[in-house]
Amino acid sequence: MGYRNVDFPDGLTWINTDKPLHMDDLKGHVVLLDFWTYCCINCIHILPDLKYLEKKYADQPFVVIGVHSPKFLNEREEANVRSAVHRYRIEHPVVMDNEHRLWTAYGVRAWPTFVLLDAKGDVIGRVSGEGQRDFLDESIHQALSDAKRNGVLTAEKLSIRLDPLPERELHFPGKIDIDEQGRRLFISNSNNHQILIVQLLDSSRGKLLDTIGNGLPGFTDGDFNRAGFRQPQGVAYDKGKLYIADTENHALRVADLETGQVKTLAGVGEQGYVRDYSGDPLNVALSSPWDVVVDNGMLYIAMAGNHQIWKLDLKKNRIESYAGNGVENIVDGPARNAALAQPSGLSLAGSRLYFADSEVSGLRYVDLDDNRVGTLVGQGLFVFGHRDGELDQALLQHPLGLDVEGNMLYIADTYNHAIRVIDLRERQIFTLIHRAEHTVCRIDDEDCNILPLFEPNDVGVFEGKLYIADTNNHLIRVFDLKTRELTDLIIT
Repeated sequence: MGYRNVDFPDGLTWINTDKPLHMDDLKGHVVLLDFWTYCCINCIHILPDLKYLEKKYADQPFVVIGVHSPKFLNEREEANVRSAVHRYRIEHPVVMDNEHRLWTAYGVRAWPTFVLLDAKGDVIGRVSGEGQRDFLDESIHQALSDAKRNGVLTAEKLSIRLDPLPERELHFPGKIDIDEQGRRLFISNSNNHQILIVQLLDSSRGKLLDTIGNGLPGFTDGDFNRAGFRQPQGVAYDKGKLYIADTENHALRVADLETGQVKTLAGVGEQGYVRDYSGDPLNVALSSPWDVVVDNGMLYIAMAGNHQIWKLDLKKNRIESYAGNGVENIVDGPARNAALAQPSGLSLAGSRLYFADSEVSGLRYVDLDDNRVGTLVGQGLFVFGHRDGELDQALLQHPLGLDVEGNMLYIADTYNHAIRVIDLRERQIFTLIHRAEHTVCRIDDEDCNILPLFEPNDVGVFEGKLYIADTNNHLIRVFDLKTRELTDLIIT
């Protein structure tokens, strides 16, 4: 390519560095620009590749710069991006390209896109999409070798001070499920790579009964204190067993609550790109299973990475792709021909499997009787917002979780920091909990009395209460549907 880099404009917000960076600071370095946005499953998939490259070239003048060019309005807020950087443990500087100035200057058209600069500051490569680790590795190695041979490689690598990563007992809780008979709450404690089992004492207190997982990222079966998970998300309880979407292991696991043992049900521990499969669940590579729900021996899986819904017949031990052709879009029709867009939450009611289709800001369903996909809310990949009323005009913003009780469908409208409700009979949507648009609080302002939700990822209804995974606040919240009081669940 051989054209010069574009400097980082003044006034942009930087994360993971104590000062803004400029191209002059990076002279003599090979630089990889990663254009990403934190909603994007493909951008999440390439983070292990970046970690691999950063570790391999840790002692050489090679620097990764994340250029966060947002899709959603919510992704323009510094606190939200900073939280995503912490959540995914990103260990390189990130610059917020809210107006897409760098995106446009470098001719970027898709997430993720990588732009490689040599030690002289010239653009020597650009590639988009997943599966580029080997190509990038070879290109970086060659660029470093060329720079050393030509005498333009810096002798001292730029020192960058990263933001500290906070550690918490409850760290980015992702999904929840409730054992109504046993009054137990199951929480995917995602960033601690564990599942928590909590006895509900009352609506505001819970007692920690057990922890599933050793707390370190890994992929190991065995007893609860030995088993290893990696960023688990969805959990579904049924008849003494807890089914787990082990998201970043690209696997499905099951925890037997009577024997205290964990075993792998499906997946090989690595990401795959299979869109059409029927067969042995332990012989196929899955792609970011994000949620699960179980009914009468059938486990349904929101396969976010493939933009599909799969199902695992637990009796026959057979897994198959079920709904979605793998193309990221919003198209209704026969299940196998329909197009989904990063399904991330599931709830089953009768013959309807409802799902949060996050990248089209949609709420959709599969009719299990006639195997067809339909849409309640959602209009396209770039149509989103916050609008109540008739479903055909309603807008959500990247919802991730949901639960159904009777005619009411409760939605974790994640990027609106809200809980929304659809009346299925009246075909209306309204906002139950919202985040007040305040920058300054008055002493008598009731909106400022309660901590607002911060990107809630899931919701479950039980005994007139909503249990909410308030993910970026690192809390489980409880909302009383009668008194409209929002409180924290205190876990002891």
